Amino acid sequence: MGVSASITASVGLATLLGAWLGAGSGAAAQPSDDWPHYGGSLAGDRYAAPSAITPQSIDRLSVAWVYRTGDTTDGNGFGGNPSRFQATPILVGGKLIASTGFNRAFALDPATGTEIWTFDPKVDFSKSYSEPFASRGVSAWQDAAPGQGPCRARVFLGTLDARLFALDADAGVPCADFGKDGEVDLSVGIPRFRERDYSVTSPATVVGDLVIVGSAIGDNGATALEPGVVRAYDVRDGGLVWAWDPLPRSDDHPGAESWTNVQDNRTGGANVWSVMSADPGRDLVFLPTTSSSPDFYGGERLGDNAFANSVVALRASTGEFVWGYQTVRHDLWDYDLASQPLLFEHASADGTRRPAVAQATKTGFVFVLDRASGEPLHPVEERAVPKSDVPGEQAAPTQRFPKLRLHATDARPLRFWDHSEEHRAACRRLIDGVRYEGIFTPPSLEGTMLYPGNPGGTNWGSMAYDRGSRIAYAVVTRWPTIVKLIPRQQFLAAFL
Repeated sequence: MGVSASITASVGLATLLGAWLGAGSGAAAQPSDDWPHYGGSLAGDRYAAPSAITPQSIDRLSVAWVYRTGDTTDGNGFGGNPSRFQATPILVGGKLIASTGFNRAFALDPATGTEIWTFDPKVDFSKSYSEPFASRGVSAWQDAAPGQGPCRARVFLGTLDARLFALDADAGVPCADFGKDGEVDLSVGIPRFRERDYSVTSPATVVGDLVIVGSAIGDNGATALEPGVVRAYDVRDGGLVWAWDPLPRSDDHPGAESWTNVQDNRTGGANVWSVMSADPGRDLVFLPTTSSSPDFYGGERLGDNAFANSVVALRASTGEFVWGYQTVRHDLWDYDLASQPLLFEHASADGTRRPAVAQATKTGFVFVLDRASGEPLHPVEERAVPKSDVPGEQAAPTQRFPKLRLHATDARPLRFWDHSEEHRAACRRLIDGVRYEGIFTPPSLEGTMLYPGNPGGTNWGSMAYDRGSRIAYAVVTRWPTIVKLIPRQQFLAAFL
């Protein structure tokens, strides 16, 4: 049976996190009827101005229309992967614009659901991509200069086969002056590029006249994966304006001191596969970076590995490094930053307000940082964490534990499975057979339980912030996982 993919005009609800962020709104636009960015605004706050939808009226909502993309598959002929729909539409210029799992962009009349245009980049889905059918949306740009002609409003679409398209927002056709015939080949300039493993799955971030794009890189295919370079292109001609690699390749990189033998650094990743945020007034773009490769063994990337697993602030216009704050040192758990940074005005107890950025994480921790300096605005404790017993590995001796947490992180997962004696006994046998000494227990040869697990905490659904009530919301997952390392020679012997 096929998988249904459709958009339904309705409303969704989030899980309450708590009123801890303080007062004020984010960095970007004031409330409007439009939804011009993936996160509502460049602040990533997902805030909609008060409307007729209230707790008293929500039970009277009814379906206004349904649009079926038709982009469905049960996996046959598509690398065995079923299709999925992950996009958040944007609303600009009177059009609701999104993308499908097939990377097809489309524009609808928001009142009726009538299709206005559609664009198919013709991605070859006979190939098996490391992020199958992942396309979380598009981004938009409007020319501020007076004038007429095509492509004065543009929609940017990234694809699984590493291309970036600029489309006319009114007609849905490629803008011929952007790159080559409307597209930029993102594989150009990427060392060790692997087809099908280097993709774009999240919307690019448009700041001024730049479109800033990260990448999704398939995990664990090699130690030396592609570098997680973030790049900015001119929105008009597609020319490369700047590029910044989160990982050091020379001693003059701001993160070099956190690595052993930078010149021998063969690791990759630390890419930005999720959504970036921006503060145009301060000329800042905020990057949530991922783990350096490979995920669960760091013997070939010794050191803290900055600026992997970090919130990084760059000058949006130049790519100049401003500051970086690492949330996990020498990541051995795939605890990359999947959530979009949230920009808001932080209010302290004495009423002082400071521009801030809040970063939710897979660990369930929330780091609240000064937007200009990266200084923590809520207490963060340095704690000793378990050592690794794997030959060649050197786990970080301490990790950062912020005061703000989305769920309990110190408890043994057994307490959440305590439903019956049978469950208790089965879970105890499983847990007693592996290593578990808390959230940062390193992977081991006998097996280690990861909790809340690499699908845990807050993922790419990110947080939302109500500017009126000053309450933040998040969807939180706890997904215990067991990781067991296999010595290289033992692994290779299995294939001889």
